[in-house]
Amino acid sequence: MVFRSSIDQGIAEVVFDHPPVNAFDSAGWASIARHLDELGVNDAVRVIVIRAEGKGFCAGVDIKELAGDSNLIVKVNKGNYDTFRAVHRNPKPVIVALHGFVLGGGIGISGAADIIVASECARFGVPEVDRGAMGGGAHLQRMFPVQKVRYMYYTGEFIDAHEAYRLGAVERVVPRDELRDTALAIAAKIAAKSAPMIQLAKEALNGIEDGSLEDKYRWEQGFTLQAYSEADSQEARDAFVEKRDAQF
Repeated sequence: MVFRSSIDQGIAEVVFDHPPVNAFDSAGWASIARHLDELGVNDAVRVIVIRAEGKGFCAGVDIKELAGDSNLIVKVNKGNYDTFRAVHRNPKPVIVALHGFVLGGGIGISGAADIIVASECARFGVPEVDRGAMGGGAHLQRMFPVQKVRYMYYTGEFIDAHEAYRLGAVERVVPRDELRDTALAIAAKIAAKSAPMIQLAKEALNGIEDGSLEDKYRWEQGFTLQAYSEADSQEARDAFVEKRDAQF
């Protein structure tokens, strides 16, 4: 398994633990989505906290898997879509506790979540263009303003936790050793409230959002498939795996 999970006093804690960088293959993404769906219908769970061990929260998809067989992009896309939907549409509030790099699929999970807390070392980025793919813009735009999203998307540059806080995406920025406790304290405050009221509140808040996050992401995924038909897309993945500059 690419994660471990536990439930204590109404709080489900899902911990990514897939060295070295918490990048997941198609099967890994599918397993995460299934487990989040199961937690959503578990009466013992009132709040879900997602965090990670290792160098960073999540580096997204396993580029090596796709470099070896680009046809797997359909399975990867489904795993990503199902995971982000399982966070955003989960009946239970989802809190993410972020550290280190938050890339690609990590952005999708974060942008789909209800509340974000981050350690001072957290860095946000969408290197999709440099990997020959699309995706993540819909979830990034749920966190940051439109022009900031476009700058990050076109350049591949990162922003840090304090900038993310300034832009309103992050609830709190704390030292790394306080991250888990901070997330669990927020979760405990929510878990102490009426479970039916909190579930109704989440459904209501999702319903008043501007458009459907899932539909927007599905639109992006169509462009990922189109991107994979370009020779530059394969060259981008090969260059990443071979640790060299891409030649376009």
